[in-house]
Amino acid sequence: MSTGYWLGVDLGGTKILAGLFDDELKLLARSKQPTAAESGPSGVVANIAKAVDAVVREANVDPAQVRGMGIGIPGQIELGTTRVKFAPNLDWRDVDIKPLLPAGWRWPLVVENDVRMGTYGEFAHGAARGARHVLGVFVGTGVGGGLILNGELFTGFNGNAGEIGHLIVHWRQGTHLEGIAGRKYMMKRAKDKLDDAPKRVRKECLAGVRSSQLAEYYQKDDPVAVELIDDAARALGAALGGLINFVSPEVIVLGGGVTGALGDTFIERIWEIAQRYTLPGAAAGIRCVPAALGDDSGIVGCAAYAKAHPPAPAVNPLFEGDSCKPTGAPVTTWP
Repeated sequence: MSTGYWLGVDLGGTKILAGLFDDELKLLARSKQPTAAESGPSGVVANIAKAVDAVVREANVDPAQVRGMGIGIPGQIELGTTRVKFAPNLDWRDVDIKPLLPAGWRWPLVVENDVRMGTYGEFAHGAARGARHVLGVFVGTGVGGGLILNGELFTGFNGNAGEIGHLIVHWRQGTHLEGIAGRKYMMKRAKDKLDDAPKRVRKECLAGVRSSQLAEYYQKDDPVAVELIDDAARALGAALGGLINFVSPEVIVLGGGVTGALGDTFIERIWEIAQRYTLPGAAAGIRCVPAALGDDSGIVGCAAYAKAHPPAPAVNPLFEGDSCKPTGAPVTTWP
């Protein structure tokens, strides 16, 4: 019987995924809810609560046994807080989710960027398990990244480390990596290319496809899809080559919807190009691998991170000098 349970929540632009894990981080229950970003922060957090309540009920767990929860949010997080500075896919600016959470949730909470949590999941229990230096790159609607250095998530001075999608890959035009490899931008470029196409139905199909559909077009040698995917692979490869020279990761994990849909050939193409841009011998021994946890990388990472980083005990000044407790007795507080 588990001595405690951990919650992981992956908040996306369109869906919320929640998972409940035992003390060995075995997944016991998972739930999916729509994000409903148009309902605003309070509506989104209410849907998070629905997803969490669903997994707790499904696993028949006493909420008092939940020892912590992690939430991954697609945006910039103020370090060590529950405040979201900017989440473009949710249209959030300076939103603190703490006051919006159910009052009955008494477990400790950590809030982090969603792709960093996906990277942490692959590091802790996925494709990069056992490695100490990991670069995670997730290619989906956009391009996000995370960095593990010496076995710890690296966030940098002000919490923005790992944002690989915003690396400038065309300095004259200011084009960032996400602008070439992110599916959202690929579809914009497809629309631009097909504006003069003679078949209206083809324009409508290619201008707004899902990752799986894009992969189908690519496999059928559709010239627009081939060009878009090849450009994405080249841009990703060049960026990874530079980062290998700069960071020297032990493992590079490639995940996300676009990567998953295109499969091993896409990853092999990226890796082949990346090695062209590395210093002699710099890529030796480095593994470039697909994410192993799929859609669960985020919830696994959130739960694992919450377990590995419990909140620091706080001293309650009310107990200073109190004869009922030793001076400075630690009191764990909920963030």
